[in-house]
Amino acid sequence: MPPPGAPAEELLIARFRSHARRLFWSAVVLIATFGLTAYLYDNLPAGFENWMLLAAAGAVVLLAVVVPFVVWYSRATTITTRRVIAHQGIGSRQRREMSHARGYTIGVRRGPLQRLWGCGTVTLSNGVDAPLRLPNVPNVTLVHETLADQIEVGQILAHRDAQATADDTDAL
Repeated sequence: MPPPGAPAEELLIARFRSHARRLFWSAVVLIATFGLTAYLYDNLPAGFENWMLLAAAGAVVLLAVVVPFVVWYSRATTITTRRVIAHQGIGSRQRREMSHARGYTIGVRRGPLQRLWGCGTVTLSNGVDAPLRLPNVPNVTLVHETLADQIEVGQILAHRDAQATADDTDAL
């Protein structure tokens, strides 16, 4: 711990994305598309050509596999010793932060499928700003415990620094 009044270094605790289970159907479509394309190549009915088959397979892969993957990959959450940062976006990034020292409530919701996969939705609310919702967080119980610990440590450090500042002003 740093001495009272000294700024604490911000350290990375965790960086994660939502659970990859949303990509399950994309993987199924990818496998089915390659299998069907391999089966139908040079075996098409009259009037169709191989380039048409390849163009259709490419469009299916682009729309059903690549786009969902890029959307999933563009959303991430970072937990540091000072704050929680949720960012999303490909070209322009949207970023939301919530400070541990300010404090917030942690809500965890887990549906039946989320329990099966070990994930859940975490909602962080400080009562002032709009709640920060983190859907499909993997290892949700570990993330919940980490956030609760960081709130406690952040508030202890903020209280200690406030006490040190008050003692310094009383001494003058």
